[in-house]
Amino acid sequence: MKEERQKRTTRLAIWTSSWVCCMAIATFGPKFLWMGAHWPTVIAIGITFVVGLAMVAANRNLFNHFDELERKLHLEALAFTSGLTVVTGLCYSLLDQTNLIPWDAEIGVLIIFMGIVNLISLHINTKRYA
Repeated sequence: MKEERQKRTTRLAIWTSSWVCCMAIATFGPKFLWMGAHWPTVIAIGITFVVGLAMVAANRNLFNHFDELERKLHLEALAFTSGLTVVTGLCYSLLDQTNLIPWDAEIGVLIIFMGIVNLISLHINTKRYA
């Protein structure tokens, strides 16, 4: 059982690392590698999307290996995270639209927020049920 979990976790880590690399190439490639050419950018974004789907599948594969308690912990953390991210993200966007913040609302800030909230809520759930 531990070997199978390790294998699934490693697969997820590989797909996640690959997706991060693809994101970097798609983000910085137009400026530093192919000097704004349209088609390489489209191809890089397409590859990033496909690799992202593989990462999601690997994550689902790992979740399917969890026992009932682990699934409950992660499901509750994800439910809280997604709800709070939607509410916070929309408010953040409204702050930008109404010029109440002096910077543009960037999706990266919301992604960081989502990751932190998920880690904290998973930690709280683990402490609560363990």
